[in-house]
Formats: sequence, C-alpha cells, structure tokens
Amino acid sequence: MQFKSLLGGAVAAAASASFSVPVYAQSIQTLPAVVVTGNPLGSELSDLVSPVSVMDDHDLTLRGASTLGETVGNLPGVSSTWFGPNSSRPVIRGMDGDRVRILGNGGATVDASSLSFDHATTVDPLVVERVEVVRGPAALMYGGNAMGGVVNTLDNRIPQSAMSGVSGRVDGVVGGADSTRALAGRVEFGKQGFNLHADGFTRSTSDLRIPDSSGASRLRNSAADTEGGGIGASWAGDKGYIGASYGLYDSTYGTVAEPNVTIDMRSERWDLAGEATDLDGFITGLKFRAGHTDYRHVELDGGTPATRFFNKGTDLRVEASHRQIGAFRGVIGAQLDSSDFSALGDEAFVPSTRTDSRALFLFEETRIGALKLTFGGRLERVEVGTEGGGPIDPNTAAPRFEPAQERRFTARSAALGAIYPLNDTFSVSSQFAHTERAPTFYELFANGPHAATGNYEVGSAGLQKEQSNSIDAQLRVKHGEHSGSLGAYYSRFGNYIALAGTGRNREEDGLLNPAGELPEFAYQAVPAKFYGMEAQAHLLLCRCAGELHLDLQADMVRATNRDTGEPLPRIAPVRGMAALNWHREAVNLRMEVQGASRQDRVGAGESETAGYALVNAFASYAFTSGGVNWEAWLRGNNLFDTEARNHVSFLKGIAPMPGRSIMAGLRASF
Repeated sequence: MQFKSLLGGAVAAAASASFSVPVYAQSIQTLPAVVVTGNPLGSELSDLVSPVSVMDDHDLTLRGASTLGETVGNLPGVSSTWFGPNSSRPVIRGMDGDRVRILGNGGATVDASSLSFDHATTVDPLVVERVEVVRGPAALMYGGNAMGGVVNTLDNRIPQSAMSGVSGRVDGVVGGADSTRALAGRVEFGKQGFNLHADGFTRSTSDLRIPDSSGASRLRNSAADTEGGGIGASWAGDKGYIGASYGLYDSTYGTVAEPNVTIDMRSERWDLAGEATDLDGFITGLKFRAGHTDYRHVELDGGTPATRFFNKGTDLRVEASHRQIGAFRGVIGAQLDSSDFSALGDEAFVPSTRTDSRALFLFEETRIGALKLTFGGRLERVEVGTEGGGPIDPNTAAPRFEPAQERRFTARSAALGAIYPLNDTFSVSSQFAHTERAPTFYELFANGPHAATGNYEVGSAGLQKEQSNSIDAQLRVKHGEHSGSLGAYYSRFGNYIALAGTGRNREEDGLLNPAGELPEFAYQAVPAKFYGMEAQAHLLLCRCAGELHLDLQADMVRATNRDTGEPLPRIAPVRGMAALNWHREAVNLRMEVQGASRQDRVGAGESETAGYALVNAFASYAFTSGGVNWEAWLRGNNLFDTEARNHVSFLKGIAPMPGRSIMAGLRASF
C-alpha cells in the first residue's frame, strides 16, 4: 500500500531530525487546552456547560485500542458497539448509529459505520493527538445526528498556529490480545509562519485471544491489516491561518460474524481550513472548513468480491464571530453536507441514495455576574432521495426498493444552558435542549437481509423526523488536587426511531415465511425515554515518596418504550471503575478494576448478560537520551482472564471481550 512510503519517510525524518539538527528540536506542538468541540467560541473545560471528556496523549496511551469505539468506550456515559476488535463505534448515553456524530478536526467523517456494525470507522487512534467527547445533545452546532453527542478526533494535520523548527514522534507497539504489531510516526516543521505536517501508521493484528472459559482460545476471523496517514501544510500568522491536508485510511479485516467474509476498505479525504481574527466591523472573526471524502469498501466472501459500498461526501462549514452586542457575544454559522451512497451486490439491503443537508445556526453567550448563560438555535433542511429499483420482491412482484422517491424534512433545534460557581470549590451547570433529527436513508429505505445482524431489515419511507426534549444537570467540584462531578440527564422522545422485531420471518430473497431463517426487523417510531447518571472523582490520597491518586467512576443509563414500559434493546448496564495511580518523577504506575453489573433489563428477543470485573495494570518510565525524550510503557488488561461480554454488542453471544493480554510500547519524541 502506498502509505508505507509516507510512514517510512515520517520515521526517517524523525530519526534524522532528532540526531542531526538537535538545535531545532522541541516537543511536538501541543494542542490548545481550550476545548473546541461544542462551543464555537472556545472554552476551558471547567467553563463548559455541556459535559465533555477530553483524552490527551497520556489517556490515549493508557486506553488506546485499534478502534475509536474501544478507545473512548470506558469514558463516563460512553460505551461501544463492539463488533469484534476491528469494528466498534461509540455509544453515548444509550444512543448509537446516526445519533452520535463522529468528527475529524471538526469536519464530518464520511463512511458506512452507522449503517452496519461490521463497518469500521475510518479513524485509527495511533495518529490522533486528542479526542473530545461531548455527552448529550449537540445538534445546535452539528445537526440532528449529534442528538446523543459528538466524538471529535484532532490530529493537527492543518497546523493552526506558527511552529518553529522541527518536532516529531515515533511510536512502536507490540503485544495485546490481538498480537498487535504497530508503528506510527509524525513530523512537523515550521519556519516564518509556514508549517508542514506528515504522519503515517501501520498496524497488523492476529485473531483475538479470548478467555479460555468461553470455549475457544481465539475469536475466528478477527485479524486485520491497516495502514494510513496524512500530510498537511498551512500558513499561520498573528491574525489567522489557512491550510490544506490529505488523509488516507486503508484496512483489510475479518468481520467476525461470518467466518469467510473480510472487508477491504479504503478512504481518502481532502480538507481545506482557515481562520481570520481581529477583523474590523460587525464580523470580528471568520472560520471555515471544507472537506471531501471518497470512501469505498468491498465485502469479500472467501476472497471473492460480493457486495461493494461507496460513499462520496462533501461538507462545508462557516462560522462568523460577531462583535459584542451589549453583554452578548456569539457566532453565526452555516453548514452544508452532501453524500452519495451506493451498495452494489447480492447482499445490498439499501438502495443507492443521495442526502443533502443545509443548515443555519446561532450560538450566543453572556454573563450576568458570575452566571454564564448560553443559548442558540439551528434550522436544518434535509433531503433524502433514492433511485429505487433493486431485485424483485417475491411478495409484491415489484422492485424491492420501490420507485425513485425523495423525502424532505425541516429540523429545528434549540438549546439553553447555564453554569454558575457556588464558591471556589463547587459549581453547577444545566442545559435544556429541543432536538430534531431527520431519518437516515437506511431507516427510510432499507429492505433486505443484513448478514451482520442475521436479520431481514425493513425501512419505512413514511417515517417522520425524530424529536426529543432533554435536560442535563451537573455538580462539579474542584478543591486543590481533588476534582469530580456528579451529573444526571433525562431525554423524552415522541417518536424515537427504533429497529424492532415484527414477529415475522423471511427467506433470503425476502419471501415471507413463518419457517424462514431470518427474523424480520423494521424501523418504526416509538415513544421513548432515556435517563441516567454519571459520576467521576480524582483524589490525591497522599504525597508518599511520590503522589498517590485515586480515580473513581460510575455511570448508569435506562431506556424505555413509554407505550409498553419495555426496555429498549442493547443498553449498557451499570458500570464502574476504581484505580490507584502512583507517580514519581519519571515513573507512573496504575492498577484498576473495571466492572459492569448484570444486565437483566432486556428488550424483546434479548438475553440477559452477566456482570464482570476486570483487573488492569499500567506502568511507564520516561527518560532522555541523545537529545530525544523516550517513554517506555507496559499495559496489562484483564489480568485474571475473566470472561466478559458487552451487552450493547449484537455479537455478545459469539464475541466475548478480549482475554488476558500484555502490550508494550516505546515512544521517542523530539
């Protein structure tokens, strides 16, 4: 694959720079402490109304996995779809699929991961520098498909501030339950406002080792080979920047659900971004980002191409900051998104479609004494069209995907939030949001056997937009080295779009037959409610030959059909974590217990899932040699080889969580 040359170049440049030009060496550019997701004005983490989690370099080393879902899946309120080690998408407060928006540097990611659980996201944590996760409705800024929250990955491919000299990093990782062999490198150069960035990675894994008690030692068809990276350039000055980048993600991996099916995936993305600040007039700042993605993958059955998926998407986002009007400052913005999706082959269960979205939004904030208020609104027009056609439905003798048609939706969202410091230690925050989401193309037009879930899935072209009213409240604590938060939320849907069993069965060709091998599942609107709690604490226990900290975390989510009182399916159980961290100069040690309770609140057709407790450990040592900063680390997961199953996963019956594993890594930074 072509990116091996880029990876080799990045690693070689890193090695060359570290030993031949140490006069320019400095630590790689640190991304800003200001959180950029959820608040277009930027804000410190402690001053954000919405609950946000941030993963920095250390967190990504501690939690990093081969998928984005598993990397963020243990944050408060965040779980994952876990379709094996190669495909896992974040689930926030019980909401998944098109209700969680995945962004790259604030721009849309275009793939097929929300369509099917066996389709991977096109992000590898090896080249991510920072992850920001907004829990709760973020539709105001990012559209109705951010109803559950946002996961934004940042990689600095378009540097936004001027750099000086050369900096870089090389990471090597081996081991783990999937026998990872990974290498990643990035290098950055800046001079007189001109900046260059290059990164690359390669990762190979074997079939996942699973606990012996599960009845097998390896999870069949779970190996993968993935590589990619990106290049970018920018010019940055005192009053803004402009730049462009290119990224590639290329992966071939086993789907787990079917023993002979692999996916060969490739995604290319081009981005252009810029910002101008300190402008004269009513508009004081202007920011834009435009991107185009060409995504495709082919599903191989025994090495033979079966079904091909294509998704070409373009997105444009413009934000204009206005001068302060009285006590108010804010942003006016516009967003355009367009995607052309097609699935070609015998197992295509959705037609070729085009989705266009146009939106205007407003975000304002003001302060009344110590009270900070935020509010805004969004108006979004969404058009979803299908070409129709497809194989003949044996029940109707008509094309399975019906005639060509188009649905149009107008979605309106609004939010009001506040944060107030009670004193130097405690603060409270709360947010109310009304959110509307247009149905996706697969919720409207799906009609066919879905091999990944083993169901026959049927959309409903008559679905109306999804609407919810949500409230969120948090108590935050910060006292010296101690910090923590306790939050609760409630969301009420009038027409939550759920994939539910109909009680009917079909044959592979769609023929209705009580003895058919595929249960029929249909997208239908149901009244629903989601509520839950999240808590976390970071405590300094003592300064005893170093610093000893205690981390505590717990979360709970409930989701119910308000008509029947029945739980909605695949909702995470109560979860908790406790960890001891000891730090002294260059040494870090961590021991943690991560657990989940038994999930006995199950939907129709679901089985209960046993609880579990996993013991993990981490150790790292940092040192400097030859002008290079080194960090060696060792991570042990599930040390007692406990069998654990993810209730959120469609594959929990055949794909337990990883067994005992030891992983080692070495990082060189300059």
